Amino acid sequence: MKDNAKESIIEYCLKKKRAHKDYPFGPDPLVIKIEGKMFALIFENLEKHTILNLKCDPVIADNLREQHGKVRPGYHMNKKHWNSVTLDGSVPEADIFFMIDHSYNLVVNSLSKSLRESILENN
Repeated sequence: MKDNAKESIIEYCLKKKRAHKDYPFGPDPLVIKIEGKMFALIFENLEKHTILNLKCDPVIADNLREQHGKVRPGYHMNKKHWNSVTLDGSVPEADIFFMIDHSYNLVVNSLSKSLRESILENN
């Protein structure tokens, strides 16, 4: 994937309310969190492909894996609840943005009621 496409995905993630970058594992991977919980993880694999890990409802995760050959069970993650998307241009950007939105919403919905309400107000 071209760097500008990778950057547009990072930018899209960071436009989410209260989303921020973190590097809890060192300089790589880039982790994007909301209220201390990650919803996206971006790294390069050994083949130098950019990979985007996203949280996903298990039923939707299976469906996405069937639809897209480059969507697989989460690399180094809980394979039931995370997908790894190879960012090589084969998965349409609109589908990637849908997956990012879904991951973000799952994490926001897992937060305490007061945190969730403070994030969702004025959205």
